This record gives sequence, C-alpha cells and structure tokens, in this order.
Amino acid sequence: MSRVADGVNRPAPITIEIDGAAIPAHPGETLAAAMIAAGVYRMRDDRSGAPRGMLCNMGTCSECFVWIADGQTWRRRRACLTPVAGGLRAATHEERP
Repeated sequence: MSRVADGVNRPAPITIEIDGAAIPAHPGETLAAAMIAAGVYRMRDDRSGAPRGMLCNMGTCSECFVWIADGQTWRRRRACLTPVAGGLRAATHEERP
C-alpha cells in the first residue's frame, strides 16, 4: 500500500526499525501507518502462531500490539496509537532482536 502523495506536504522522512529492517516514516504518522505503507502487515501472532494485523486503527481491538524498545527494555504497545520518532525500534514477535 502506498501513501497519498498528490497535494500532501509532509516533513522529511525519518528512519525507523521493524524487526531489524529500516523503513521510512514521516513525523506525525503512527507506527501502524508507517508499517502498512512499507508493506508490513503482520503486527503480532496469536496463540496458535497465526499472524494478526491491524483491525480497528483506533486503539480498541488490540490486534496491532507490537514490541517497542524503550532503551534496553521492550514493552508491548498498540502500533495504531504509537507516533513514530527517529530511532524507534519495534518487533512483531516476542523474541525481540
């Protein structure tokens, strides 16, 4: 999926890391929006190991939980409510990088 480009002015892109891969994002976007724009649809796995993705995009369903690095600590956060920032590191699985 691509971002809307016509008639949209965005700040310069920043780089964030998802599962060890660098992806571009724009300040003001949520992590979920940046992931989807980069073609990353898997946010987490359910108990059976099946991939799960974003559903409601408003923080209600909890389908978009990812692991976010906060220094050396990893915490689960909703990707649809997490604004991107330069240097953000996230993982879609509990076995974090």
